[in-house]
Amino acid sequence: MCRNIRPLHNFAPPATDDEVTAAALQFVRKVSGSTRPSQANQAAFDRAVAEIAHITRHLLDDLVTTAPPKDREVEAAKRRARAEARYAR
Repeated sequence: MCRNIRPLHNFAPPATDDEVTAAALQFVRKVSGSTRPSQANQAAFDRAVAEIAHITRHLLDDLVTTAPPKDREVEAAKRRARAEARYAR
């Protein structure tokens, strides 16, 4: 899985539309193998990002959990600590 795609479910406050779109963009880039599509493929690329973001928003809205919401700052600190350990020299 692409490291840039972050879990978006069960956060307080809920994931923003920008976060959902960023995740969709990363997914489409990964699947297509291209970070910048050619002009011929731009429309298909943009349409895929929009559709995946739309479906992702529906998924996040429909998911239920009994776990308490996660704190974004705490989760970001955990990611930074893992990155430091991973890239320590």
